[in-house]
Amino acid sequence: MERGEKRLQQLKERRKKAIALFEQGERQATVAQILRVSKQSANQWYWAWQNQDRKRLDGATRAGRPPKLTSDQLLTIEKELLRGAAAQGFETDLWTLPRVTTLIERFTGVSYHSGHVWKILKAMGWTLQRPITRAKERDEAAVNQWNTQTWVTVKKTPKTVARG
Repeated sequence: MERGEKRLQQLKERRKKAIALFEQGERQATVAQILRVSKQSANQWYWAWQNQDRKRLDGATRAGRPPKLTSDQLLTIEKELLRGAAAQGFETDLWTLPRVTTLIERFTGVSYHSGHVWKILKAMGWTLQRPITRAKERDEAAVNQWNTQTWVTVKKTPKTVARG
């Protein structure tokens, strides 16, 4: 059971408890206090119970806006991400949020703001990766020599202050 489905089931169980309490003669304010909900919610459940409005008592079939991408589309996106950015026609093999946004739109026709794409990647189990930024032309021997010999001679050292 997905997290969203589990949450919906919990909410449904809470409404069932409220109905059971109403059937025992509890007042709306008491039910709200016992179930730790607002008085307005308890009042709505009470009137739905009184009017036998099953639809209102069953609650929503899902919380929030329905996702734009299907699970099949997410699998396609993941498969293409694993192929790499270069395989998708980008200059380097580095995935950025704007590149993933382009990929999603290319393969699904669904457009997202690149800031939201991070939430999709996170839900898919992807994590932030930062490449090591070093020049390709970097000469490690020259860098080591500079750090151990040149830097030591040019580095400022704190002046000793005589107390007096």
